[in-house]
Amino acid sequence: MRYLLLAGFFLFSNSEASSLDQYRDFLNGTQSARAGFEQKVYDRDGRLVQDTRGSFVFQRPGRFRWIYDKPADQVIVGDGQRVWIYDRQLNQVTVRKVERALGSTPAALLAGGTGIESAFELSDAGKKDGLEWMEAKPRDAEAGFARVRMGFGAQGLAAMELTDHFGQTTRLRFLNLARNPRVDPGEFRFDPPKGADVLGDK
Repeated sequence: MRYLLLAGFFLFSNSEASSLDQYRDFLNGTQSARAGFEQKVYDRDGRLVQDTRGSFVFQRPGRFRWIYDKPADQVIVGDGQRVWIYDRQLNQVTVRKVERALGSTPAALLAGGTGIESAFELSDAGKKDGLEWMEAKPRDAEAGFARVRMGFGAQGLAAMELTDHFGQTTRLRFLNLARNPRVDPGEFRFDPPKGADVLGDK
């Protein structure tokens, strides 16, 4: 589920505004986005345990396609009704209804619709590494993470950090982000590959 939790966090900012203002501008002004990303995962002692790249496209509300290159080698698709997580190495698909998958996950911060501030406690988190940071803490005690931080620079949302309850931190940097591009609705459809094991909310 770690990869599902990261499916999002993109763009639109005013460098003079607070991180909360920039995030709200993003929600109001960005219906779709496309970008590449670099992702690094660190354990609680700060050791790098995973380094991967990938790409994503999203269209609010609830539609996205998030692709991890090797070694993660996963595809995550939200079609507005369900979220499909396909592990290409295992040839296994996990599917969940979108309200269960996005209700209080980081993906809801971007790809979701209304009710963001009822699901998360949002606050400004100051400056670091040249970015203005916003912090989001889930109000649901059973969420699979402790907090998400989103970093805004002069060109919009530039980075994200996710910390889970075990102290593991995932850091993302976004590359060549395009705001409100045209997207093909077919990018948000997923048909399980022949022979794949399909688990979850079918």
